[in-house]
Amino acid sequence: MGREHWKKIWVGSAGNMVEWFDWFVYASFATYFAGAFFPEGNDTAKLMNTAGIFAVGFFMRPVGGWLLGRVGDRKGRKAALTLTVTLMSASALLIAVAPTYSVAGYGGAAVLLIARLLQGLSVGGEYAASATYLTEASAPRHRGFASSFQYVSMTVGQILGLGLQIVLQRTMSDEALHSWGWRIPFIIGALGAAVVFYLRRNMLETEVYEELAEDGPDGVPAAEKGTIRALLAHKREAFLVIALTMGGTVAYYTYTTYLTKYLSNSAGLPKETATLVSFCALIVFAALQPLAGALSDRVGRRPLLITFALGSTFLTVPIMTLLSRAGSFWPAFGLSLLALVVITGYTSINACVKAELFPTGVRALGVALPYAIANALFGGTAEYVALWFKRSGAESGFYWYVAGCAAVSLIVYLTMRETRDIDLKTVGTGRAAPAPEPAVGGESDADPVPAR
Repeated sequence: MGREHWKKIWVGSAGNMVEWFDWFVYASFATYFAGAFFPEGNDTAKLMNTAGIFAVGFFMRPVGGWLLGRVGDRKGRKAALTLTVTLMSASALLIAVAPTYSVAGYGGAAVLLIARLLQGLSVGGEYAASATYLTEASAPRHRGFASSFQYVSMTVGQILGLGLQIVLQRTMSDEALHSWGWRIPFIIGALGAAVVFYLRRNMLETEVYEELAEDGPDGVPAAEKGTIRALLAHKREAFLVIALTMGGTVAYYTYTTYLTKYLSNSAGLPKETATLVSFCALIVFAALQPLAGALSDRVGRRPLLITFALGSTFLTVPIMTLLSRAGSFWPAFGLSLLALVVITGYTSINACVKAELFPTGVRALGVALPYAIANALFGGTAEYVALWFKRSGAESGFYWYVAGCAAVSLIVYLTMRETRDIDLKTVGTGRAAPAPEPAVGGESDADPVPAR
């Protein structure tokens, strides 16, 4: 990959990292600020209240997916990415200054809710905009590798959040963290988003979008780019995105955002140990993404997706059961890492798989809206469902729920077509993909693409 491709990937990933730092610190610091916005009571009930507001953010993601997906298809990927990071900066700042229950009663919770709604709008568009941008910005034979940096950046954002939590846990008293220390990561997130806003204003648009921006050679009339009407012409692909996302998003949020709480609230590990387990496991997880993405460029996307679904279907119950009995760092770390290795088959390539299904004129919306709907129904509610099962005294029911969602996605993976060799410029048109021209004096940067 050339220098220009790396520059596009870096700028897209940097913004994604800040977006997801802000998104995940809400989950990782919830145990500290849950009591600040709600009256005294059962600790699990407080977590359910904050988890409920966390889930509400997901229900705004379809709105953000529609709004920012439309912007991405009509105004460009750059415009959508700049707008998402602006919304995220505003939401992080709101949480940082939100008044507590003792100061404003439920007014603080209302501010928290508004901030989460803004985050939902932002992330609803960010996923699709970055997935589309990273996929389009790479050469055909490197799409899996390049798009894997979406989850690298997402995971690095969470690692930074957890790393900051570890530092604060070791430099501040528990009382100070519960009182005001939890505001620090949101202040940092707002400042980081401001920096990325500057970077994204100067980023380059993708060549695929620029070549097809004026008219509709991709099969989507210019007047209908980014519209629901254009998306409805690709209903099968839209439903496919929802179905293939279902198992992956439940598993991902179970073993990332919910894992620290699970190890602390269910396995009985100290908060500091639970945080360290997640931190170390996520570092390895982030490093695996490009390797798996590159592998998909060689063997195809479906083998990795099928491997993930098989592993999640049959290993979730034993892994979660053993995690609940992990009494120290190493057993918890080993089991958490095993789970993250399994879901790498989904996380490393799901962005490019979805982008490869749609033509350019509706690609951002086609990825954004169905994915956001799936996340609202399954990803955003995963933590709340887990806590509901725990509160009901049947926590193991959640393990079977995660396995069942993976089983549904497995059926989809077994029946879907391979997308690795699809030409992004001709997908959805019914036209054969043109053979790539070899580079002068050397090897072509694109693999031959068979006619379809």
